[in-house]
Amino acid sequence: MPDAGQQRAVDLLEGDFTASAPDRRWVADFTHGAVWGEFVYVAFVVDLFSHTVVGWSAARHTDQVLDALKMALRRHGREGRPPQPALIHHSDAGSQHTAFTSTAHLMTTGLEASIGTVGDAYDNALMESMIGLNKTSL
Repeated sequence: MPDAGQQRAVDLLEGDFTASAPDRRWVADFTHGAVWGEFVYVAFVVDLFSHTVVGWSAARHTDQVLDALKMALRRHGREGRPPQPALIHHSDAGSQHTAFTSTAHLMTTGLEASIGTVGDAYDNALMESMIGLNKTSL
């Protein structure tokens, strides 16, 4: 659900879900599902070049979106320094992605925030597809 009180980043991908090299464009989203009778939320960060999950986090709360991003940055040696060349982090307009803590973390790590339009699943189609496959496999 979008947070109307937060200013959103512009859509830098504009429907182009390709990348010319690894670590140029990442897409992110989260979902939830019942596991042993309890809801678990899972966040993913996917590299558009290889379609590989580069970061993920699972928890009983929705705060794990930032944890998935931090994992991706650690795994790719980008934690604590701006990525060169610039790395775009694209997500939907959900409040977890537009929250101050997420936005501030993107800024301090040098990632370029990109957010798709509200209510349009095609603006993060690769993630919607990946999440659908994940839920089907569960």
